[in-house]
Amino acid sequence: MTKYVELNVRSEIGELEGVILHTPGSEVENMTPENAERALYSDILNLSVAKDEYKQLSGVLSEISETYQVKDLLADVLADEKAKENVIDQISAMEPQISVKGNTYCIKDFLLEQTPPDLASLLIEGVPLKRDNLTKFLSKERYAMRPLHNFFFTRDASMSVLDEVLIGKMASSVRDRESLIMQAIFDYTPGFKTKTVNPIDNPEMDPNCTIEGGDVLIAREDIMIIGNGTRTSTQGIDFILAQLLCQKDKTQRHLLIQELPSHPESFIHLDMVFTLLDVDKCMVYEPLIIRPNKYQTVHIAIENGKVISITRENNLLQALKKLGMDLKPIYCGGNGDPWNQEREQWHSGANFFAVGPGKVIGYGRNVHTMDAMNKNGFEILRAKDIIRHKVELSDYEKYVITLEGSELPRGGGGARCMTMPVRRKPVNW
Repeated sequence: MTKYVELNVRSEIGELEGVILHTPGSEVENMTPENAERALYSDILNLSVAKDEYKQLSGVLSEISETYQVKDLLADVLADEKAKENVIDQISAMEPQISVKGNTYCIKDFLLEQTPPDLASLLIEGVPLKRDNLTKFLSKERYAMRPLHNFFFTRDASMSVLDEVLIGKMASSVRDRESLIMQAIFDYTPGFKTKTVNPIDNPEMDPNCTIEGGDVLIAREDIMIIGNGTRTSTQGIDFILAQLLCQKDKTQRHLLIQELPSHPESFIHLDMVFTLLDVDKCMVYEPLIIRPNKYQTVHIAIENGKVISITRENNLLQALKKLGMDLKPIYCGGNGDPWNQEREQWHSGANFFAVGPGKVIGYGRNVHTMDAMNKNGFEILRAKDIIRHKVELSDYEKYVITLEGSELPRGGGGARCMTMPVRRKPVNW
């Protein structure tokens, strides 16, 4: 029987107690070079290699925390007939082609007939196109309901914010079903004991509102850091601001907004250039986060349900220091060499996932980044050695667990991208 943890995330680095994962499946392979860009990929992945690499992440996290798989959680939800019908109705409203009857075949009817595990697989891996008329026979499409190629990046479609879940409003419609599935999981799984907040439930939502979890970092209970770029719009950030203003408590809260370039695509989210490692350390892509440039850092302060100030800051680290978080930056790609910095940022060298203060996971291939981590007191440990119990994590105070990654990084994300934490212990600041 699944052991659920009550949702509570008040930092990026608190000791991990629960995390949602999605092991990549056939949906990752169900693309070609021709349609890879539509699926938000710049390349196609080798699934067997990607799954072997992913086992290192899931295996390590299973040693540390409660882990949950999206497909299992979804199947449990779909076992309830009312929830099943509701989920399919919502997908049909979002993807109208599902309800169209072609000859005697209707995708919606087909979905309703499936068992919960089979339906969970279909909703993620896609429904092949049944070529039962001339139009379908000549169609270049392979799927009547497309696969969710990006779902192993569970970070983006939902975000744990304190004791609630913010549902992502995805920048690309090819990922909308991910958000719907994550909302269903949290709405129909009593064990998580949380409520969801979804921008699309607001009738006054700005049509330009987009929010993805890779851009949303909970630095401290009173500080959110949000990236503003191609995936999270200013209107999306204003939606988050409006939710904070509705709370009207006496706690002063802060939003730190970091503008991001639209190119290259490796700058897709804030967590590709900035992640938190410890109470006093962070990982940064130095050219964007530290050096003066045209990308602004904005500080919004909130108190008693009102915005009390909006100001520009010199950079993100200085803004955090003013709020009592004095962080030493460790440079992605190491110090000084722009060539190494660019190469390792491209391969998610700044994208770390913390399992506790000073205890993080990242790609071992980024050797200059790992050298910088080691020089700053982090022991370098291999994921495979932990899974095989050749290494005991309790023997080390600070460490970085390295994943072997050749295929997974080509998908455009790292350990933080592939994890959606649902519970962390409080941090002793």
